[in-house]
Amino acid sequence: MNQLRLGIPTGSLQETTLQLFARAGWRITVNHRSYFPTIDDPEIDCLLVRAQEMARYVASGTLDTGLTGRDWILETGADVVEVADLIYAKRGLGRVRWVLAVPEESPVQTVRDLEGKVIATEVVRLAKSYLERNGVCARVEFSWGATEVKPPQLADAIVEVTETGASLRAHHLRIVDTVLESNTKLIANRAAWEETWKQEKISQLSLLLEGALAAYSRVGLMLNVHRQDLLAVLDVLPALKKPTVSTLSDPDWVAINTIVEETVVRKLIPRLKAARAQGIVEFPLNKIIL
Repeated sequence: MNQLRLGIPTGSLQETTLQLFARAGWRITVNHRSYFPTIDDPEIDCLLVRAQEMARYVASGTLDTGLTGRDWILETGADVVEVADLIYAKRGLGRVRWVLAVPEESPVQTVRDLEGKVIATEVVRLAKSYLERNGVCARVEFSWGATEVKPPQLADAIVEVTETGASLRAHHLRIVDTVLESNTKLIANRAAWEETWKQEKISQLSLLLEGALAAYSRVGLMLNVHRQDLLAVLDVLPALKKPTVSTLSDPDWVAINTIVEETVVRKLIPRLKAARAQGIVEFPLNKIIL
């Protein structure tokens, strides 16, 4: 039987990734004593791997495909096929930023003020590339963790990843500049991508994961409308493209089916009701294939 070796990122991305796969149609079960999760697809073997190491294991062929951040692809210099952008992070949809940060009371206002100083970070290659682009010579030291606590005693500044900035603020750090914006990517080994079956299987993963992400913040709406009120309801109703309008058994009435952003529903339903819509039903979505 053909087998696809899939890397699942452990750490901060793990839980969100497992939830995404569940919405896409794959149930992955993690045994906390094992790095080999089970998946309800006999054609896939899973392995838990740190996001920081994922790209090099995919590049070497140890894994056929995996999920990791754009930041770690660049940091490791891994030669992989970037199959899909999956815009999610630890706390949900969205990107993360690697930022240059200094203590709140620091006199540093721009990266040029760090000439000859010390910067601590996990992403040494990215930080050095950033300094080079800005014509700054500073010493970049690898940080094994707890990077936020290093300024000002152990470093003058840090390059650290943030999703909301809350941890930086909690450690009384001020963002000076954005070094890199990153998001999760589905990547593939180049040799695996050349194999017809593996490329088709990886493409299937990509299609359904992207579909699950597209549905993440949206819901479906169904409602009934008298034909004379149809235009008024359509004026109220946003849609992914255009709503589906179907004739009911009573020719004077139609059914409308559409997809909307979940955040607008609480304001939208009262407006639909005021426009004389009836039988309004909101329902969750697992996937939207665009």
